[in-house]
Amino acid sequence: MSTTSRYVVGIDLGTTHSVMAYLDTSQLGEEGPPPVPVLFEVPQVVLPGQVEARPLLPSFLYLAAATDFPARSLQLPWTREDRTWTVGELARQHGGSVPMRLVSSAKSWLAYDGVDRTAPILPFAAPSDGPDAVPKVSPVDASARYLEHLKDAWNHQMPGFPLHEQEVLITVPASFDQVARELTVRAAHQAGLHKVTLLEEPQAAFYAWLGRHPRSWRDLLHVGDVVLVCDVGGGTTDFSLISVADQAGNLTIERIAVGDHILLGGDNMDLMLAMSVGKRLEREGHKLEAWQRRQLLHSCRFAKEELLGTDRQKELAPVVILGRGSKVIGGSIKTQLSRGDVEKFLLDGFFPQVESAARPTAARRMGLQEIGLPFASDPAVTRHLAKFLGDHRLPTALLFNGGVMKGTPLRKRVEQVVSSWAGQPVRALTGADYDHSVALGAAYYGLVRRGHGLRIRGGTARSYYIGVEAAMPAVPGMDPVLHALCVAPRGMEEGTTAEVPGREFGLFVGQPVEFRFLSSSTRRGDRVGDFIEEPSAEHGIEELASVETVLAFGEGAMSGSQIPVRLTSHVSEVGVLELWCVSRDGQKRWKLEYNIRERTGSVDGGELLEESLAPELGDGS
Repeated sequence: MSTTSRYVVGIDLGTTHSVMAYLDTSQLGEEGPPPVPVLFEVPQVVLPGQVEARPLLPSFLYLAAATDFPARSLQLPWTREDRTWTVGELARQHGGSVPMRLVSSAKSWLAYDGVDRTAPILPFAAPSDGPDAVPKVSPVDASARYLEHLKDAWNHQMPGFPLHEQEVLITVPASFDQVARELTVRAAHQAGLHKVTLLEEPQAAFYAWLGRHPRSWRDLLHVGDVVLVCDVGGGTTDFSLISVADQAGNLTIERIAVGDHILLGGDNMDLMLAMSVGKRLEREGHKLEAWQRRQLLHSCRFAKEELLGTDRQKELAPVVILGRGSKVIGGSIKTQLSRGDVEKFLLDGFFPQVESAARPTAARRMGLQEIGLPFASDPAVTRHLAKFLGDHRLPTALLFNGGVMKGTPLRKRVEQVVSSWAGQPVRALTGADYDHSVALGAAYYGLVRRGHGLRIRGGTARSYYIGVEAAMPAVPGMDPVLHALCVAPRGMEEGTTAEVPGREFGLFVGQPVEFRFLSSSTRRGDRVGDFIEEPSAEHGIEELASVETVLAFGEGAMSGSQIPVRLTSHVSEVGVLELWCVSRDGQKRWKLEYNIRERTGSVDGGELLEESLAPELGDGS
């Protein structure tokens, strides 16, 4: 990636909307304030044959039937072929009436390991054969089409500065696991963006707030403050803690904790509203077919956004379900959602008042379940928040982000609940831009990477471990026993190196081997070299994605040899954990890289370097 490109571009690849912001670095070095990020207005089809530029690109893909639209009515200024699909506002609006052809929540599917995320499975419930068959796409393909649309729109308006030559930062939830991050990078590659950096959304939101308060933030935050970034978007809920500290008389910002993966957000809320409205319609004598229930879900989503996403305090929003055949219009079922009902449903169901000791409940599962997105079993955001803060510490300030948090009553409820836990008022930081902050903050972070602005320190938000196979006799029917060796304790700072003291390990070379990585967001006392005999979730340790590869071997070593090595870990300045395996004589070294903050490039599970092999991974922290 170029760090000398003229433009820094931040892309929020969201569940419900995607946003792009950019910053012109040509003004750097001149007198006056540094440049600020601005939103990129994205041209998109809003009605058949009508294109408008808007700051939000709805993350919806509509796979049109031959009779859906007039010929060439889905064309964009940069397209020549007659398209049979569209993304953006028209996809969102028209797909609400024909949900069987609408791809939505691709980002949530990208995070779901219960399906093949590279297979054509979306729209998920649509038929794959027969007269009503729908051509399906994978979650990666859908994400790639959103990114491709943004790239083409940029290139059309900025022909002298193609997007693939700019510094591009794409944001992902802090809770995304390694595979979801890899697939996001793959989607970028499919879209023609081969050099990208991933940045966690809560950090991007905080960077956006810092960018809006370049001088006054020191008056708004003080030493000892802990800021909770509460990010509730369309598909995920993310929590992060950022502290303000003093270093040699200067205020510094440090990220001290990130939450676990929670597939809970606006999608859940839309479903709850649709189920509630559906029961009401049944009481009124309407029997909905399966396809009408999916249409009801999308209609409730639009109504919710209309009621909570406006400043004019609209009190009612229509919910419409079309009929079938010749009575598509005349047979429509119409009802309404009120602002009061929406706020009550969401407050009681998703933001209840709970004690600080509350924890998410695990619902009892049936033996068989329909395959679909694995939403959190407990929909109460406040109970998940109680667990997160119980594992870490209470905040003194709140920064809200995500489309769900545009609802003032929802923010007030979180502020009220957290203040009751803290025993004192916990203030909300003002000036947040819930729809655009993540993209703006990503662009601002590109400026920080060039030495301008305040960088969030943090070291590692988790402790990291490498799996070590126990030296013991094989037992029929049992896998080898796995121990966990701590190689990077939580809080290990960027730029620091630590050697695992007093131990050697056997490294197999010249044959396929598997490296197993583990992490913990709760274990605070582990140090480099600590050995955990029985790592498990019960002990606060979870296993990450492993990597399989073949390590090179030099002269004098046979294929399958075991070489005694010492281990040294290093956290680079950009947050990459480097684990070095050094032979006893110091003449041979192998390196494994594990990206623990951002993701740049792609997985490389077999590149042979002169002295090291570097399979590069992201871990989802």
